[in-house]
Amino acid sequence: MPPRTSQILQAVLLFLLALSLNAGAAALRTQERLSEKVIRLHVLANSDSPADQALKLRVRDRLLLDAAPLLQQARDRREMEALLRDHLPELAAAARDTLGDSYPVTLELREAEFPTRRYDTFALPAGRYLALRAVIGDGAGRNWWCVVFPPLCGGAAPDTDSGFTAEEIGLITRKSAPYALKFRAVECWERLRQALSGA
Repeated sequence: MPPRTSQILQAVLLFLLALSLNAGAAALRTQERLSEKVIRLHVLANSDSPADQALKLRVRDRLLLDAAPLLQQARDRREMEALLRDHLPELAAAARDTLGDSYPVTLELREAEFPTRRYDTFALPAGRYLALRAVIGDGAGRNWWCVVFPPLCGGAAPDTDSGFTAEEIGLITRKSAPYALKFRAVECWERLRQALSGA
């Protein structure tokens, strides 16, 4: 390859790398803004048996039912987090009551890594989110997740009343190529961040 062609190719590759890094950083900032506005619900079943999967859904339903009055009191994620932390013992008792003597359940509110997740009316990019997490028994079965705050578990579409900006709504509700590329960029950045942090 002639030296001039090689230099042009290197310049193009550097430009594409810079463009990719810039797009990835912008997508990551968007994911971080989204994570500051939502609390996810994550229920892990004991196993994949039909009975254990049915129990998982019963625990989900009970947690959503008992969290509903708290949702009406919270104006933003910070308030909802405080309410959930204050009521965590009661929510855990409700989950245990739902399971009876079948399995123990651990309920906690903590940051967790999530992959990109597509719901009926929107999708959330991969990243760290605060989650109300219920682990039933061994927690070795298929899990279930949704967005408990703002209340989007029932298939509601995100809107500005949910605390999202028009730009964020456009990003998480679109199914076009730019949407997919931005989410893919976030996934790549998350993998890189985890690899660098040794997570």
